Parts: sequence; structure tokens; C-alpha cells
Amino acid sequence: MVKSNKILFVCVENAGRSQMAEGFLREYAPQFDVTSAGTQPKSQLHPIVVQVMKEIGIDITKQKPKELTNQMIKQSITVNMGCMDPESCPALFVKGVIDWKILDPKNKDIDQVRKIRDQIKNQVLDLIKKLEVQ
Repeated sequence: MVKSNKILFVCVENAGRSQMAEGFLREYAPQFDVTSAGTQPKSQLHPIVVQVMKEIGIDITKQKPKELTNQMIKQSITVNMGCMDPESCPALFVKGVIDWKILDPKNKDIDQVRKIRDQIKNQVLDLIKKLEVQ
């Protein structure tokens, strides 16, 4: 793992998984410089993702989908949220990327999105532990 205080969460649309991970890291480890981005960012966050985060007291309404750049990847510890398509997710094939293989919340019902949220929370908390040991 690259030694850095910059953490980058990547998914295709940057409207769900990566945004939740960014929200969790901001909440639980504000000492890190965190962002998220996507290879094909949407214009806004998925409403159910915003809702399930709000349920646990994390407001991500001010976060916006952003386009992934090579500069972001070079400067950060990069976490791929789970896209497997090399066309839409080139970050998967960059050396040193952490891959979490988390389902996309798009088109899922609220209970499924809650499970994805909780999985992301656990992964982020585990990542924080690993980063603090560095």
C-alpha cells in the first residue's frame, strides 16, 4: 500500500458506493484527505444512497460526482469499489489498487442498499486501522 494521507474511492458513476465510502472516511478519519471519483460520473448521487447514509447520521448531500483523473490515482491510495469492466474502470488495472468487490447499489431496493452501506462501513473501518498502522 502506498504511504499517503490521500485516499481515493473509485467506481464507474461515482454516485453510490464510492460516495458512501468517502462519507464514512470523512466521518471516522477526518485526518485523511479523501475524495471519490468515477470513470463515467453521473450528474448527481443516487437518492437512496443519500437516504441510507442520512439514516445513520452521515450527510453526503454536499458531495458531487467527479471525473477520475490519472493525477488523482498517482497521488492517492486508490480503492476500487468493485467494477470489473476494463473499459469503464481502468483504475482496476493500475498497480497497487485495493479492490473491494462491492455490489453497485444502482437499481437495488432500500434494504439491499442498506446492506451495501453496512459492508462499505466495515471495509472503511478496516482500512482506517490499516492506514493508522503505517
